[in-house]
Amino acid sequence: MIKTLGKFFRFCGEENHRKFRLAIILGVVSSLFLALRIPAVYVVIKDMLEGTMTEKTGWIGCGIVALSILLQTFINMKTTMLQTEAGYHAASQKRIEIAEHLRYVPMGYFNENGLGSIASVATNTMEQLANIGTRVVMMVTKGYITTAVIILMLFIFDRRIALVAMAGFLLSIAVSGIQQKIIQPYSVKKLTADEDMITKVLEYVQGIAEVKNFNLFGSKITEVNSAVNLASARSFQMEKPAVLTIFVQNIINKLTGVIIMLLSLAFYLNGSLSLIYCIMMILCSFMIFEALDTAGAYGTLLRAIDICVSKGNEALSSPTMKIDGTDIVPKNYELKMQDVDFSYDTRKIIDRVSLTIPEKKATAFVGPSGGGKTTITQLLARFWDTDKGTVTLGGNNVRDYSYDSLMKNFAFVFQNVYLFHDTIANNIRFGEPDASMERVMEAAKKACCHEFISALPNGYDTVIGEGGATLSGGERQRISIARAIMKDAPVIVLDEATANVDPENEIQLVKAIEALTREKTIIMIAHRLKTVRNADRIFVIAKGHIEQQGTHDELMQQDGLYRTFIREREKAVGWKIS
Repeated sequence: MIKTLGKFFRFCGEENHRKFRLAIILGVVSSLFLALRIPAVYVVIKDMLEGTMTEKTGWIGCGIVALSILLQTFINMKTTMLQTEAGYHAASQKRIEIAEHLRYVPMGYFNENGLGSIASVATNTMEQLANIGTRVVMMVTKGYITTAVIILMLFIFDRRIALVAMAGFLLSIAVSGIQQKIIQPYSVKKLTADEDMITKVLEYVQGIAEVKNFNLFGSKITEVNSAVNLASARSFQMEKPAVLTIFVQNIINKLTGVIIMLLSLAFYLNGSLSLIYCIMMILCSFMIFEALDTAGAYGTLLRAIDICVSKGNEALSSPTMKIDGTDIVPKNYELKMQDVDFSYDTRKIIDRVSLTIPEKKATAFVGPSGGGKTTITQLLARFWDTDKGTVTLGGNNVRDYSYDSLMKNFAFVFQNVYLFHDTIANNIRFGEPDASMERVMEAAKKACCHEFISALPNGYDTVIGEGGATLSGGERQRISIARAIMKDAPVIVLDEATANVDPENEIQLVKAIEALTREKTIIMIAHRLKTVRNADRIFVIAKGHIEQQGTHDELMQQDGLYRTFIREREKAVGWKIS
């Protein structure tokens, strides 16, 4: 238990740890005020038995009890506020830390760890620590502290009774330790089932269009229901042994109270304990383990809290790329690769690639799907680290840049645009949250999306659906271009930016891209002839190699993959129904 509590406090951070320490100290004070009722009652009963009871004694006794209750109530309120504040602050800080940490992990981390697992740690796990974890920790510590304080108070009256109470206390703690070991495997299974449930629900919601299209309701709903039912079953499995150990712990506590009462009567009858002490011991036997019963009930969740903390630490300790380089401002924006190798796990994707992308020129990558085009652009921007070879920007190795100073130089427009569930204005100013509305509108006009935004019910304040689901593909693309224009990065990467856009939107999109790419270093991945033929340099990528390179005219003079690619595209464009 002590190990778990220490692990929890360390995870919460020093500032929140201080609040928890203060809450525990106040818990000790609260327990002292609770224990103060014992001598107050003792004084009153003693005077009553001796026949010396006065009004003054009664008022003093009642006053002490009333003050004890008042101060304990106030301290408990303060303790609850401290623990709640510390718990919620710790959870929110850890969510931000996890989000910041994930910015710097290699992209392979997201392939190895499913979205459900990552989302579960950031949401469900942190929520458990904020709500359940905080209450569990405080109720357990309060229960043990209160019981210990009352037992210490018993030593003032009778050492024999106090030792019996101490033995019951230690036995109860031992059962709690056994309880933690029993439920450990069930706690792990429960959290794993929770992650799987979140994964299945996210898959269902994100793929709802495909589910409808292929009428997969039965199978997909079955998968979701199975995951939900398994999570429920795992929770129940964890509770069953917990209920048994709680029962045993309660029996020990209650029997100890009964033994204290019987021993008190026996000691009184044999003359070794006075009547007043006997009465006080009997009263204490009813209250001594009350707080410990509550601690035992909450203690079953300590193991789950321990695992939640481990999950959070695991996310925060996932290996990151080297990010603490130098804040470099490159002297130019020429990009180079030299003998670069890269693999996904054991599958080699890029094999000894060397290339140069001149500053303020347009460079295109073409070739069959899966050939490595997108991977090369991601290596240039250091979404991944190379296995071998070097990548440089402005003559400096990209690993020598601090990650933030490197990313300032790149803006991306992807084929599949992701927009956030927020206003259009906030999506455009995503990289610069404090940008003025005038700058947002200026970027939108350059991206040819001001007109359709203005026609929306709330204009720039229109809240769009998650992922931009309420907008057309062309509209989403233009908003992403406006976002890139706002960033004003010197290197622009266009990954199939016009692939899924209808002809009407394409005209507007091409104008937007022209506004974005003016006087920039351009890297484009495209299949359309008119997109690549005007590039200053074209690289044909296949099977992780550079098969050909040159201008459009130069490559058309060669018998190779590029000429075949272009002729196939020309035939496809010219095809029509007779």
